Amino acid sequence: MGRLDRLVRALRGGAGGSDRRTGADRVGLFVDGPNVLREEFDVDLDDVRAAAAAAGRPAVVRLYLDEGASPGLVRAAEARGYEVVVTSGDVDVRLAVDATEFVVDGAIDTLAVASRDTDFKPVLELAARRGVGTLAIAPGTHGRSDALRNAAHDAVTLGE
Repeated sequence: MGRLDRLVRALRGGAGGSDRRTGADRVGLFVDGPNVLREEFDVDLDDVRAAAAAAGRPAVVRLYLDEGASPGLVRAAEARGYEVVVTSGDVDVRLAVDATEFVVDGAIDTLAVASRDTDFKPVLELAARRGVGTLAIAPGTHGRSDALRNAAHDAVTLGE
């Protein structure tokens, strides 16, 4: 969904609505840490957040990590405004369930998923069916998933 579509939706009263004070869409950013924060991509979490913020006001900013994440990484992410979710199970499942919950509850107007994993394609498709804008954020050209890019309304590749 382009910016013009979101503006028209907001003027009509929106589906879930934007932030009435600022007119900005509420963006939910969900970052797949194990697939994005890899040495080969050299991703800066500030760049990921900025890519999502270009779509509207960040309403939720989460980084999902597995139990092997270093305490230093957790502290650094929290210092950058991320809510860090460390899971003992599959990071993908937890992220997908949480993102779906925000979509279904109408808590966000745009769903931004930072990953290279095609497992998130169904979440983007569900959000689109419910009138929620979608944004796929790839960690780099090498890490871009064409399936995610094609499923989302908008896509950003970091470093381009």
